[in-house]
Amino acid sequence: MLIIITFILTLVLDQLTKYLILTNFVLHQSMPIIENIFHLTYVRNEGAAFGILQGQRTFFILVTMLVIGLLIYFYRQLPLNSFWNRLALGLALGGAIGNLIDRIRLGYVIDFFDFRVWPVFNIADSAIVIAVIIYSYWILFLEEN
Repeated sequence: MLIIITFILTLVLDQLTKYLILTNFVLHQSMPIIENIFHLTYVRNEGAAFGILQGQRTFFILVTMLVIGLLIYFYRQLPLNSFWNRLALGLALGGAIGNLIDRIRLGYVIDFFDFRVWPVFNIADSAIVIAVIIYSYWILFLEEN
């Protein structure tokens, strides 16, 4: 149940925040929340993390579908008695599908969290990063060898 709740919450928050940015900002508009530290800035990302491989929409759609397939496979392989594994799986699925929806629907991903010293990102990106951190910690320190 935690996987489903985390997945739905991540996906809804991601899509809702992107909708709010899309309907209230013009492209490249920036609104400071904490001047010169944190802004909301509407950008379109046609690439991957840090904007690499711009314009490779079909490639990213296929890779994302493969990743979703692997996550579903891992669902069957991971010991899901762990709260952290269930949480990470829900975050990863919600994040991957959130950005996939953008790529299919718009041809790009909407990004808006702008810390000025880091590339602009969104909730889906954050969810994926948190999931990777949880999985990495689990593999490195918790998994029985």
